Amino acid sequence: MAIDDKELEELMPETSLNWSDAAIERMKNVPFFVRKSVVRGIEQFAREKGVELVDDEFVSRARQEREGDAIANRRAQEATAQKAQEEGKAVKRQYVNFAFYKLDPAFRRLPKEEREKGKREFLEVLEEYDSKNDMILVSYSCVGLRSDVDIMLWRISHELEGFQKMTTRLYKTGLGAYLNPADNYFSMTKRSMYMDMFNPEHEEDRTHIIPGKAKYLFIYPFTKKREWYLLTQFARQGIMDEHIFVGNKYPSVKLNTTYSFGIDDHEFVVAFESDYPGDFLDLVMDLRETEGSRFTENDTPIYTCVAMSLEDTVESLGI
Repeated sequence: MAIDDKELEELMPETSLNWSDAAIERMKNVPFFVRKSVVRGIEQFAREKGVELVDDEFVSRARQEREGDAIANRRAQEATAQKAQEEGKAVKRQYVNFAFYKLDPAFRRLPKEEREKGKREFLEVLEEYDSKNDMILVSYSCVGLRSDVDIMLWRISHELEGFQKMTTRLYKTGLGAYLNPADNYFSMTKRSMYMDMFNPEHEEDRTHIIPGKAKYLFIYPFTKKREWYLLTQFARQGIMDEHIFVGNKYPSVKLNTTYSFGIDDHEFVVAFESDYPGDFLDLVMDLRETEGSRFTENDTPIYTCVAMSLEDTVESLGI
């Protein structure tokens, strides 16, 4: 049976502690789509303080202290970053590259000896860069999932020239001569300008990405409508609160956001890591219903990639 708007506004999430009537009524003034998260946060705070009854006074105290802590933490981070810049020790941001390749079928018709030699040369270059300390390299296969892409290399480095040098060396191998670049995204890490008020402990520093923690990776470029940037920072934060709340419902999906303003055609590249494709599908469907979705200009093509070892990624080409 569907719940009408009035029932939704009156709906109180299940609680694990005792709540006074006044505190419950106060919670009904919280937007329904974040109410559960707010109640959970207040109860966690109550347990930390050894409080068994959540009344209206404690709700005020909890929200003030939790939100105050979140703001204080963010200001401390900004102060640390500002101090580092003043001392000439600015946090080093990473360059990020998602390189997609499609194999020319002609390679599969080459003599076996030539194919084996080309594969060996290609893998030697991959393994050399994988062992370097100045680049993170993770490989993925898209074979059978899209018709225009076969493999993808996710590369992260503090020097963008390393991507060029590595690509040139790959093209010089026997296999690389038959790999056509199908797509390529270039971006950088950057601190998020939005605060996660529902989970203050959430990592705000996006200047350092450690990839490859899940079996599947879902990638797409993203650009917002210009109207988004004409909104005030306060309005955008409010809209992002709903967006962040929906994301927090899916802890099995890790988001990596990188930025491409001025250095590529789009504004962002988003890469979601998860062991559960169904969770990512449900997350994207939920995000379609948020206010922020109105401001999406473009968010395709979307690539589904399967993490594999370097050798298995090459073998997935069927060569």
